[in-house]
Amino acid sequence: MKEKKESYFWASYADLMTSLFFVMLVLFVLTIALLHKRMVQIETERQATQEEIDKIKEVQKAIENIDKKYFDYRSEYKKHILKISVRFNSGSSDMNNISLPTKEELKEAGKSIENFIEENSEEGIQYLLIIEGQASRDLYSRNYELSYERALALKRFWELNGVHFGNNCEVLLSGSGDGKLSGTDVMRDQNERVNQRFLIHIVPKHGEIQTKKK
Repeated sequence: MKEKKESYFWASYADLMTSLFFVMLVLFVLTIALLHKRMVQIETERQATQEEIDKIKEVQKAIENIDKKYFDYRSEYKKHILKISVRFNSGSSDMNNISLPTKEELKEAGKSIENFIEENSEEGIQYLLIIEGQASRDLYSRNYELSYERALALKRFWELNGVHFGNNCEVLLSGSGDGKLSGTDVMRDQNERVNQRFLIHIVPKHGEIQTKKK
């Protein structure tokens, strides 16, 4: 009787171990399958991200070479100087005080930005356009407000002349004043009169980039 009970015990034990083995085997195969699926997903995401990075670099390179007739790119600051010589009256942001030839150049410069953004938005890239006004260092007490007002005047001038940057471009206006405050004295010319100018910063942003399907 004792031998019969031991036989049942070992038979049941063997069945239990066999069942556990198959459970562990199924879990192992399932784990490998899930890991493989996740690895494929990670690799796909990595390739898509790399394509986005490559596209951003391509656009950034094109930005650096935007119409050199009107823009001078400074790589150390990642900004363009609008090369058009603007001569506001002291303490003024009134575009009516600027000569007609200068206004025509400003309009054409705005058009070149507009055309660039339009031509380079097909892949879903979005842009941040910063129009930065500057002011010459003098005795005027509102140079920081004045520099912003000049940037605003330029944006309004462009709009009045049909220059629009589209839905893929966010426009920010800023003023760096006369550089007397810390952190605002970069990209300034030694000739203070020249500092009555505009700086343009075009930044490509990650949009909904269409990557090639494989």
